[in-house]
Amino acid sequence: MIDLEMSESEKPTAYYYDTRVIIWDIDSSRYIWSLGFYGKPIGVSKPHSPDFNSPLLLDLLEALYLLEKNYIRVLDKNHRELTVDKFIKLSRDSYVNFDEKYLVYKDLRNKGFIVLSGLKFGVDFAVYTKGPGMEHAPYLVDVVIFNSFISGDELIRAGRLATTVRKRFILAVPNMVDKKIRYLMFSWWKP
Repeated sequence: MIDLEMSESEKPTAYYYDTRVIIWDIDSSRYIWSLGFYGKPIGVSKPHSPDFNSPLLLDLLEALYLLEKNYIRVLDKNHRELTVDKFIKLSRDSYVNFDEKYLVYKDLRNKGFIVLSGLKFGVDFAVYTKGPGMEHAPYLVDVVIFNSFISGDELIRAGRLATTVRKRFILAVPNMVDKKIRYLMFSWWKP
């Protein structure tokens, strides 16, 4: 566990590289991964335990969440420490709809879900209740920008994919004004 009394220099150090963040220290990588399946050990396709021997690759959303929770410190390529505000500014430059996706990511994590990339399913997030290796992700979540248009074809395509891989499809619609998120879960039924 991280001792909240520890100094900033004692916290696991992560390094910001444009679209990703890496924790190079193996012990720190194992520790951060074990906090809730954060990141992906480089070169390990499906880690089932923190016994890996490689650095940990974090998505920008994961890194911001850990930074805000005070679990890591993040340094830029010049070894200058990034504040939360500076990290957000840099992330916005390389991540489309960063604020909306982070609001959803943070909400799901705060509710106790394990949130990983859903890229292989064509959505923003694959969401677990227990964690990868313990279950298949029961939910696929796609973030939709408030007041944007979604075609019927897009809904059908996403719903069919989710059904094919035996997952529930959810649209997350964050409202950046009131910071509330509306979740819409779809299920198939025969009339």
